[in-house]
Amino acid sequence: MLVKKVGLCYNLGAKRGLFMVFDLKGEYITLQQLLKACDVIESGGQIKAFLMNEEILVNGQRETRRGRKLYRDDVVSFYDTRILIR
Repeated sequence: MLVKKVGLCYNLGAKRGLFMVFDLKGEYITLQQLLKACDVIESGGQIKAFLMNEEILVNGQRETRRGRKLYRDDVVSFYDTRILIR
């Protein structure tokens, strides 16, 4: 488990791929903060390249903005990974 100021990210067992849940502490979290909190990227400097090279979906829609605000019940998907914000 990884504990950050913005919330808690943990993995749940899934038959296919990786399913994570992020327990949000505040009103929202940015896409960049979420990816760092869940150990998808190591630093904020990696986010631009990650967003340009990978297809990131937020609620099924392609997203390229690192500052995209994410709220409870949003789902971020990439590769075979899904992160639910609650």
